[in-house]
Amino acid sequence: MKKSVVSLTVNGAERDVLVAPGTTLLDLLRESQGLTGTRRGCEQGACGSCTVLVDGKAMMACLLPAETVDGATVLTVEGLTPAAGLHPIQEAFLEGFATQCGFCTPGMIMATAGLLAANPQPTREDAVRAISGNICRCTGYDAIIDAVLDAARRVRAGRLATAA
Repeated sequence: MKKSVVSLTVNGAERDVLVAPGTTLLDLLRESQGLTGTRRGCEQGACGSCTVLVDGKAMMACLLPAETVDGATVLTVEGLTPAAGLHPIQEAFLEGFATQCGFCTPGMIMATAGLLAANPQPTREDAVRAISGNICRCTGYDAIIDAVLDAARRVRAGRLATAA
């Protein structure tokens, strides 16, 4: 089995990773990079717990062969979290009681980050569509959708404050 080198940027750090054929981005992140915030759920792209941003777009890491992300920029929930405190998306989820067991939360947060990167003023329908690939078995979706919209307000307010 011939391994290959995948070069990518993970959470701002350039990495060269030796991977075996069939290695998924999920395996690369969890096993060789120790980034366990990206959850291993169904491994079939149905639950969304492995959602990360690849070149700014929300994607399910369990479906991506590692070789296909060569040269890409990958952001995980660990990279979204600032050194001190929480990201506004994380604050909105925490304060809005949009988590219970927390298993789906990193994927939901990263799906939200992808949405807000593309559309900083989402409608409720936009929020529903953005998280539609993510399954939560604990909270129901109203609190999560409300948290997505609250996160959008918080992110916009932060952008305005930094632009001033």
